[in-house]
Amino acid sequence: MSGLRARAGEYLAMRRALGFKLATQGAHLMSFVSFCEEHGATTVTTDLAVHWATSTASRHEAYQARRLDSVRIFARHLQALDPAAEVPPLDVLSRRQCRIAPYLFSPEQITALMDAASVLRPAIRAATWRTLIGLLAVTGMRKGEACRLGRSDVDLDTGTLLIADSKFGKSRLVFLHPTTVTALRAYERARDQAISGPRADTFLVNSRGGALDGANLPKTFAVLTAAAGIRAPAGLPVLSTWLGHVDPKSTYWYAQAVPELLTLAAGRLEAGRQDGQADR
Repeated sequence: MSGLRARAGEYLAMRRALGFKLATQGAHLMSFVSFCEEHGATTVTTDLAVHWATSTASRHEAYQARRLDSVRIFARHLQALDPAAEVPPLDVLSRRQCRIAPYLFSPEQITALMDAASVLRPAIRAATWRTLIGLLAVTGMRKGEACRLGRSDVDLDTGTLLIADSKFGKSRLVFLHPTTVTALRAYERARDQAISGPRADTFLVNSRGGALDGANLPKTFAVLTAAAGIRAPAGLPVLSTWLGHVDPKSTYWYAQAVPELLTLAAGRLEAGRQDGQADR
């Protein structure tokens, strides 16, 4: 093991012990270490870090800048141990975001997606995908949160889901409509009948009884959107809590000028304001 790899491993272990998950950042850093080893480098240099950060399929500089951040933070730590280590400047890559406009699925399209999922085989896979699509549509959960949702996190008696230790280590409760509770009970029965002795303690399972792999979801989802004939075109603090964000600035990323959403949000905020005045 190279000295740089050992120090990167110690750095990641220390950060994780402090509560940082470092899922993406850790993978990026170890990729950079491998890049350094391939080039015979024993410490961090700005030129090498920028070369690695821009050596990616994505041509968006904002993404490349985030890759470079993983190295920059480590380099600051490393410099205390190795004065020869260079810390890449903050402005070496542009951070201007290039965002794809969101696509809103209509209720009819969501129904079409669930119908397309019904033909998946085996039957438990179809049931899982129908439930997953419906759950994401009515709760706004992240796909990773749905995949990790434990059986003990689902309380159908009270109609709540506990999203535990999600983004930034936060947890939150999601409240379910009675029709959603009914659908989840039906899935629970189908799952337990189809899978004996599941290998995972997650509420949603794959056809072998294991946990769903979030990394593989886009492939099946693409198949379902094609089968459904869908072709997608080329009160913030409250919303921040609902999405599990640390503060409203993270939520602004999702706040697009979509007429349907703005009309719905304005109507609900006005109704809430009037209810609050009536209670005074």
